Amino acid sequence: MPSAPAMIDLYVYYKVREQDSAALEPRVRALQAALAARHAVVPQLKRRPEIRDGLQTWMEVYPSTDDAFGAALEQAARDAGLDALITGPRRAEVFMDLNPCA
Repeated sequence: MPSAPAMIDLYVYYKVREQDSAALEPRVRALQAALAARHAVVPQLKRRPEIRDGLQTWMEVYPSTDDAFGAALEQAARDAGLDALITGPRRAEVFMDLNPCA
C-alpha cells in the first residue's frame, strides 16, 4: 500500500515599506481567502513587531499543504500584484513534521 504524500508547512516572508502596508494587507488577505477556498488551507498573516529602516517584515503561513501548493501560491501572488508593494523577494521556507519515534 503506497504511503500518503507528506504534508508540509509553508512559510513565506518579505519586506514591506511602512507606507505600503495599508494597501498590501487587503491584497494578501484576499489572496489567502481565495487559496483557503480552493485548497482547504488555513492561512495566517503575521508581521514582526519592529520596523527597521521604514520596512516591516511580514510572514504568510500555510500549514498542512501538499507539494503542489507552492506553485499555486506563487501564481496567486503574481496575479494579486504583490510585488508592486513589497521590497525585495518573497522568500519561502518549507518545514515538515518529524515522525514520532517508534
